Amino acid sequence: MPQSYAWGSEAQVDWYEAVADLAGDRVKLQVFCMRSMASGAAPHRAYPRATQQAFLEAHEHAFAYFGGVFRTLRYDNLTSAVRKILRGRRREETVRFVAFRSHWRFAAQFCTPAAGHEKGGVEGEVGYFRRNHWVPVPSAVNLDELNGLLLAGCRADEQRLIDGRERCVGAALAIERNHLLPVADAGLDLAEVSFPLVNASGCITVHANAYSVPLRPGTKVQASLHAAHLEIWHGGARVARHERCHSRRQQILDLDHYLEVLERKPGAMAGSKPLDQWRSSGRWPSDYDALWRRLNERHGRQDGTRAMIGVILLGRQFGHDRLRAAVHRAVAHGACDLGAVRYLLGASELQRVPPAAIEVGLLARYDRPPPTMAGYDRLLTAREAVR
Repeated sequence: MPQSYAWGSEAQVDWYEAVADLAGDRVKLQVFCMRSMASGAAPHRAYPRATQQAFLEAHEHAFAYFGGVFRTLRYDNLTSAVRKILRGRRREETVRFVAFRSHWRFAAQFCTPAAGHEKGGVEGEVGYFRRNHWVPVPSAVNLDELNGLLLAGCRADEQRLIDGRERCVGAALAIERNHLLPVADAGLDLAEVSFPLVNASGCITVHANAYSVPLRPGTKVQASLHAAHLEIWHGGARVARHERCHSRRQQILDLDHYLEVLERKPGAMAGSKPLDQWRSSGRWPSDYDALWRRLNERHGRQDGTRAMIGVILLGRQFGHDRLRAAVHRAVAHGACDLGAVRYLLGASELQRVPPAAIEVGLLARYDRPPPTMAGYDRLLTAREAVR
């Protein structure tokens, strides 16, 4: 039966599966969608897994896209929101979801199990968006860039006119924003917090995965696990950040966290797992290997590796993007010295005061009369008289 919806009254939520090429690898993703039933606007956001954290975080991104909160959101019986299905429309919701919707002040309604027609609006939106923005398979460097492409596609879809409606999606959304509930002053902290200890390998364990940290073994840290990344804090400062791993018993290592150790044991660098992970992720370009070979040829294997470690340490001061560009220039000019890379990193910041322009006529004050040579003639005459 066709339905009529008041502005800001209801939106429908769903997950769907899609594939994308990230850093050259084809990966399967879970995509969150929230569709307004009045305006037809719908943001889409991709995640590696449809976890509860991703589910709640995607809500906040959707609220920011709409500029407000709908009074009612309609769902399937997702495990992120529903703990147990009771008789009729009653549901036992998860504690985290109850706290989340209470914070944002919206009501939740759940469909009858296996009755997709009860949220046909978002089902139709998924089909439209899949045909228009997931074909051909999109390509991006990472998930953040992919979500930027998806957001651009959602903005472009605001220009379309849905059959049977008088206004395009964007014009209807502009009207609907005035009828939405205001967003909360601050989002709900969605991070899962734990306090692990750094082990002898310089790692902490979170959800059965090991993540490297640049701290001594035995140090207690705060680990904040988000939907797509992990932040590690110590002494009120963030000391490390990793992309979240959704597998188990994996090691996620950052070479930058082991440089001080490798300075004392340079022979361990060539076969180290952190270096191998940097190579796999594209953070160790071929120019680094070329510079490393030249340093080894000039200083020997041990001292050459220490010099290469010194080069990588410059990334902490100048940023690794600038460092890669400087190493590329150094290799192109045939340089094989740490000082050359350091100079190229700071060359753009050197202050060179250009000479002031002056009038050509003012140079006349520097004119001097030509010298006379009469004194030399007298010396020659005196010398002949002596002879």
